[in-house]
Amino acid sequence: MAVSSGKIIQNVFVCRNRQFDSTTQFAVRNSLPYNQARKLLAWRRTGFSAMQLHTLTTTNTDHGNRGGFCCNAVSASSAALSLEKVDFSKLQNGSDIRGVAVAGVEGEPLNLNEHVAEAIAAGFAAWLMDKKKADGSKRLRVSIGHDSRISAQILQDAVSRGLAGAGLDVIQYGLASTPAMFNSTLSEDEEFIFPVDGSIMITASHLPYNRNGFKFFTNAGGLGKADIKDILERAASIYANFSVDGLKNSERAVSTSVKRVDYMSVYSSNLVKAVRKAAGNIEKPLEGFHIVVDAGNGAGGFFAAKVLEPLGALTSGSQFLEPDGMFPNHIPNPEDKAAMKAITQAVLDNQADLGIIFDTDVDRSAAVDSTGREFNRNRLIALMAAIVLEEHPGTTIVTDSVTSDGLTTFIEKKLGGKHHRFKRGYKNVIDEGIRLNSVGEESHLAIETSGHGALKENHWLDDGAYLMVKVLNKLASARASGSVGGSKVITDLVEGLEEPGISIELRFKIDQSHADVKGGSFRDYGEAVLKHLENTVDSETKLQKAPVNYEGVRVSGYGGWFLLRLSLHDPVLPLNIEAPSKEDAVKLGLAVLGAVKNFSALDTSALDKFVQAS
Repeated sequence: MAVSSGKIIQNVFVCRNRQFDSTTQFAVRNSLPYNQARKLLAWRRTGFSAMQLHTLTTTNTDHGNRGGFCCNAVSASSAALSLEKVDFSKLQNGSDIRGVAVAGVEGEPLNLNEHVAEAIAAGFAAWLMDKKKADGSKRLRVSIGHDSRISAQILQDAVSRGLAGAGLDVIQYGLASTPAMFNSTLSEDEEFIFPVDGSIMITASHLPYNRNGFKFFTNAGGLGKADIKDILERAASIYANFSVDGLKNSERAVSTSVKRVDYMSVYSSNLVKAVRKAAGNIEKPLEGFHIVVDAGNGAGGFFAAKVLEPLGALTSGSQFLEPDGMFPNHIPNPEDKAAMKAITQAVLDNQADLGIIFDTDVDRSAAVDSTGREFNRNRLIALMAAIVLEEHPGTTIVTDSVTSDGLTTFIEKKLGGKHHRFKRGYKNVIDEGIRLNSVGEESHLAIETSGHGALKENHWLDDGAYLMVKVLNKLASARASGSVGGSKVITDLVEGLEEPGISIELRFKIDQSHADVKGGSFRDYGEAVLKHLENTVDSETKLQKAPVNYEGVRVSGYGGWFLLRLSLHDPVLPLNIEAPSKEDAVKLGLAVLGAVKNFSALDTSALDKFVQAS
C-alpha cells in the first residue's frame, strides 16, 4: 500500500490535570474555533475519575439480570469519588451513543462528560476483549477519531484513558471521518499500526454543536443495538467503581499506550487509487473537471485537497472546508434545504461541473450537477442504483420505507433491477442487504433516503466519500472514452425517474401525559393507531394497502401514496405523503385524518393545517 510521506506516528501523553486554556489551545491546533470554543465549551469537570481494571471482567457486570442501568457512582476504593447519577441507557440512540457534551443550552443538561466517556470506552474495551477472546498474550488495539465538534478533544482524551486503563493500545487519528475509522479495522500495514481490533468514532452526525457521541466498529462492521446496550451496561458498572487509585493506573497506562497516526492520508490515497483504476490507471483522470466541495465545516474538507486535486480536478470555489465545531454556515446535512442551497449556489457561481456535499462525519453525501439539479434523497438513490445495476444487472436495491413509487418504477422498469423497500434506519437497511445475500438474493446496494449508502464491494460500509468516488468513476470513464463532457453523464443516468409534484413529511406527537397513554407505553398507543388505520384502509375502495410492507402502514391512492409509521426512538408517528398535486395530497391527508381522529393523545395539528391551507 502506498502511503503518504506526511505520516505521523508518535507517543502521546494525555494529561488529566490540564487547565481549560490548555484544552482550548489544543483545540486551536486541531483547527477548532478558538474564541467560540473558549466562550462556549462550558465543560463540567467534577474531579478525578478512572476505572479499576477488575471491573472490566464479566464477573463484575451482571449480564444475567439486566434491567435499567442507571447508577450513582460510589467507589469501592478508600479514595472515593463523588460523581453525579447517570442513566446510561438514555445515551443509546439505536446503534449509536449520543448525548449532550457541552453545557449551556437551556433544557439540555450535560450527560456525556469525560467521566461518562471514560466509562463507555472501558465498557467497549471489556466488550471487545470478550469478542476477540483476548487472553493476555496479545494486546488489543483500538483507533480513535473525531469530527470537528468543540468537545472532541476532551472526549478523545477521556476515551484514551478508558481504553489504556483496560490494557489496550490506543491509536489516535485526530480529525477523521467515520468511514475511515471502519477502514482502519480492515487495512493492513504494520508500519501504520493497523489493522486495529476495534475503532471508535467520536461524532453526533449533523446534530447541534453541544451534542456528541460514539460509533463503534470491528472488522465485522458497525456494532448493533444489542452490542451498544451491552457496552452501556458494562459502562454503568465501571462508572460505579471509579476511584482516585484507578485514575493513577489509567494515566500511567496512557503515557505508554497511546500513539498518533495520520491515517486520513492513507484513506484518501486509497480513494484516489480507486478512481485511477476505474479510469484505466490514468494519473489525472479528472483533469479539466471543475468540482466544488462543501464540507459544512465538518470532517470532509480533506476530499478537495487529498482526493480531487491529485486526480487533476480544479476545486476553486469549494467552501466551508475548515473544521469548525460551531457549524457557522449551515448544518452539515445533505437533507437540509439550506445546506443543499449552499452547494447548489456554489456550483452555479463557479460554473462548476459538479458539486459534492458531506455531512459532519462523511458517512453521508449528495451531489449537484452543472445545472444546479440536486442529487439527494430519491434522486441520489436512483443515481447510485443506475451505477450499480450497470455493474451488476438485475441486482436488488435495498432502501428504507419512505422512498417513492416513482423510484420503484425506475429501478424495476427502467433499470431492470429489483426494489426491496425495508424499514427506516440506515443500520436496518444495511443489515437487510447483508441478510438478502446470505439467503441467496443478490444485493449490491443498500441506501437510505438520508444519504447513508453502503455497497457490497465496500464491505457494506455507509461511506459518503466512497459513494462520490463511484460518481467520479463515471465522470472519469466518460472523459476517457470521449463520450460526453461535464456532468451530463450523471444527469443522463437518472433520465426517466418519475418525481412527485408534492412531497411532505409531517410528525404526529404522542402526548405521553394524556389519560389515554398515561401508565402505558407510547409504543403500544402508536401501534394501536396504525392497526386502526390499517383496518380503515381495508374498507376504502379508492385506497390500496401495499401488498408487501415492513414498517408502518403504506397506502396508494389518488395517484400517490402515504406512509404512517412509528418513530424508532421517539413518541412520534411520522407521516409521509407524495402525490401528483397538492389536491391529491390533501385527499390522502384527509383519509389519514378520518382514520385517526378519535385518538385524542395524537397531535395531528400539522396535518390539520396542511389540509385547511388548501
